[in-house]
Amino acid sequence: MRLHHYGLEVANLEESIEFYTDLLCLELESRHSFLGEEIAFLASSHFRLELVCHPHSTNSAHLCFEVSDLQHVIDTLGSNQIAEGPYKLDNGWETVFYEGPNHELIEFLQTS
Repeated sequence: MRLHHYGLEVANLEESIEFYTDLLCLELESRHSFLGEEIAFLASSHFRLELVCHPHSTNSAHLCFEVSDLQHVIDTLGSNQIAEGPYKLDNGWETVFYEGPNHELIEFLQTS
């Protein structure tokens, strides 16, 4: 398992893309629409930031860990604490979100 990205909820996607590409010299890696949300991934060689557009953003964030076998994670952690998913994304990735003890979101993502 390795850190895949840090996700940040934003109110204005275009403004946020411009801000983080200028501030951190990140490049726009990809854009997606999923469950009515507009999402952008910005990346460098060592860091990836996911921006999720919510017009009424609460500035929430999540950590995402890349795993080789998502079903094994679900089997190990169980389904009682799943906050969202599992989902299969249009790019083939599979993901599930768990709720941590402080109501934080932890995403597990299988990219292959």
